[in-house]
Amino acid sequence: MSDYLAVCDLHKDYGGLRVLGGVNLTVGQKERHAVIGPNGAGKTTLFNILSGGLQASSGTILFKGRNICGKPAHAINRCGISRSFQITNVFQDLSVFENILAGVRSHFGMRYNFFRKPARNASIIERTEAIVAELGLGEVRDVPAGALSYGLQRTLEIGITLSTDPELILLDEPTAGMTREETARAIEMIDRVTAGRALLIIEHDMDVVFSLAHTISVLHYGSILVSDTPEKIRNDQRVKDAYLGEEHA
Repeated sequence: MSDYLAVCDLHKDYGGLRVLGGVNLTVGQKERHAVIGPNGAGKTTLFNILSGGLQASSGTILFKGRNICGKPAHAINRCGISRSFQITNVFQDLSVFENILAGVRSHFGMRYNFFRKPARNASIIERTEAIVAELGLGEVRDVPAGALSYGLQRTLEIGITLSTDPELILLDEPTAGMTREETARAIEMIDRVTAGRALLIIEHDMDVVFSLAHTISVLHYGSILVSDTPEKIRNDQRVKDAYLGEEHA
């Protein structure tokens, strides 16, 4: 797998408080890479920098050989990186179809107007319908997002992430707050819709991590403690001491 993403010596400080202290991380083409670690380890800060929501204090981020560190979020998205958020981030009053349509139109360089129906474009409609079907949301296609269950709202958010046809998907705790049944469905859905793409995922649920990830990196006090295969991470004493605990042995 060639490196799609290479994070090199990434630092983030807030007025002298170090949040990230020299993070080095690579994600290969079509690789599924999970970042785990205790609360406060810097995981969401890392995602915010990778997606353009925050500026790094120093370091480089190479995506397909191009340095994207410091670029704004819209420019990073156009490079082929799209992310979901830890807190559900959908348009509550728009239908499932309209939420995804807004993202697809943006990908095609067309603004979404909330006050009038968008012009019918066959390619855009076809792409939107395909994402709705891929997510298994056909039965709630015309339901306002705010009326969906929490699990379906998280599914919809992943659909919005897919709407820009990214090559690298960043998912920030996509199963947080879900029931075990919802989580099981989410694992199957994420496995299906990220096939053939690179995935970087933050997740506390280790069943999700071990089900999806090819590689796991443990972020601890703002730096990577270890990156390795799931089996080696499961049996690494340093990881048990820092995060997993003996119950995951």
